Amino acid sequence: EVAARLRHFRADAIVADAELIRRELAGDRPWETLGQSYGGFITLTYLSIAPEGLAACYVCGGLPGLTASAAEVYSRTYPRVRAKAERFFARYPGDSARLDAVADRLREEEVRLPDGDVLTVRRLQSLGMCLGMSDGAEYLHWLLDEAWTGAELSDLFRYEVMMATGFVGNPLYAVMHESIYAQGAATAWAAHRLLPAEFAEDARPLLPTGEMFYPWMFEEIAALRPFRGAVEILAADDSWPRLYDPVRLAANQVPVAAAVYYNDMYVDEGLTMRTAAEVGGVRTWVTSEWEHDGVRASGERVLARLMDTVTGVYG
Repeated sequence: EVAARLRHFRADAIVADAELIRRELAGDRPWETLGQSYGGFITLTYLSIAPEGLAACYVCGGLPGLTASAAEVYSRTYPRVRAKAERFFARYPGDSARLDAVADRLREEEVRLPDGDVLTVRRLQSLGMCLGMSDGAEYLHWLLDEAWTGAELSDLFRYEVMMATGFVGNPLYAVMHESIYAQGAATAWAAHRLLPAEFAEDARPLLPTGEMFYPWMFEEIAALRPFRGAVEILAADDSWPRLYDPVRLAANQVPVAAAVYYNDMYVDEGLTMRTAAEVGGVRTWVTSEWEHDGVRASGERVLARLMDTVTGVYG
């Protein structure tokens, strides 16, 4: 029952909701949309289903591969995670040893987080998800620097790890993540299946992982445990409908301005640019100045650039 309900939380259902809201609030006039990350995925579904509802679209770090499976997405993003980790350790040379030292402690004895969850090495690795954000490297460095109080892992460290990896406020982010890529085939825990050996829990140096979700998370993380049975059903589901209409997108005439973050850890730049070439009306701005959260971190600059692009100031 839970799995069946969760099937209604994908981009096609979100677009249907948005269209209902638009007709009620905007008198059926088309509106403009801003799609950050997954919001960009929703944008292309919107353009596939109801382009008449859109006057212009702004996308930040979120043009999906139109036919890319979850497996293709993760095969492309794991190397990007490795590159981010290498840049992080080059910037903070002592942090690789700090991370290894924490992992060694977790192997030696049981360490519990304030909510009672056991802190495992693989949960420790999942802190790497923050490395794709503008302040992520600084946050992880600070956290590792504050990890110890004498010979014990500090209360501050355990609390911050709980908050950063617990998904208390956003469990659906973890629950639905692989499903957003599913079109006509099961994801079958793609991130888990494709996990490279270099990210193993016993690897040295230990590498942080990125925006990937694994079966163990729904056993070890308190906020996710209630969804364990449902996510197993979703991972095995091979009846997901298509989210994008390539023919309709190729003929699109709605202006779309898209910020493409060249070093984005979460969204592969290669897939993004392939999609930009396949969808009509798309103008891209490729930049390495910002991370995945550029629209937030830049104040108004990223959004202003995209709006200017649509009005013809650029290009």
